[in-house]
Amino acid sequence: MSAIDTLPPLREVIERHGLAAKKSLGQNFILDLNLTARIARLAGDLAACDVLEVGPGPGGLTRALLASGARHVLAVEKDPRCLPALAEIAAAYPGKLEVREGDALAADALDGLTPPIRVVANLPYNVGTELLVRWLTPPTWPPKWQSLTLMFQREVAERIVARPGTEAYGRLALLAQWRCDAQIVLTLPPEAFTPPPKVHSAVVHLVALPAPRFPADPAVLNRVVAAAFNQRRKMLRSALRGLAPDIEALLVEAGIAPTARAEEIGLEKFCALARLLAR
Repeated sequence: MSAIDTLPPLREVIERHGLAAKKSLGQNFILDLNLTARIARLAGDLAACDVLEVGPGPGGLTRALLASGARHVLAVEKDPRCLPALAEIAAAYPGKLEVREGDALAADALDGLTPPIRVVANLPYNVGTELLVRWLTPPTWPPKWQSLTLMFQREVAERIVARPGTEAYGRLALLAQWRCDAQIVLTLPPEAFTPPPKVHSAVVHLVALPAPRFPADPAVLNRVVAAAFNQRRKMLRSALRGLAPDIEALLVEAGIAPTARAEEIGLEKFCALARLLAR
């Protein structure tokens, strides 16, 4: 009998420990262990990896990560109600699971892990995007992690993988795709969760590239993209005029029509413009 088979059903765990999901914490639990096992598989072979999980809740995905053979799992949980349930899982997998109470936004949990590192999480909806941006913007690249396998609201997932010319295309797409290969690998209906959210969800798998797809200074690129998409309906010669007095000439030099709008411009040309501004 495997360790996961000795653990009680998640519904029983939730009832016994009083773990009704809290909207204030962005909690929506996945109780189907076949589904959590599928999400763990989407992260790839974890046998030689340390894994960071944020917001494990009652531990459905935690069980799957351990059952899949992860070398070590660090689960960061803000809700103290969940700690006894997670302690039961830790007891079933001696030395494999570390549970840390705290806010994942307050400290870099990756510091406590040994590479190679993968992040796998059903992220709380209220902090998911902020955590992703932090993981995509470390002080140096490549980052500490190899890949991110993360659950988001489907609308956010679509923004991560969006292409130029689409409504979802914007800063998040450029940030993710500059340094990663990103794809949606699973979509889930509301009824897959307890309680069911009002929206569909999706798992995005991001693999860190050895180097950014095109050269650019991160701070300059961020300024360019922020200015462009903060006024995405304006022509770029207007939206970016605060960046340089000769912005129109620089746009032309970068191969961008000054009358174009941000959503029409691909990553390569934004990087070209950032390099020109950094000269």
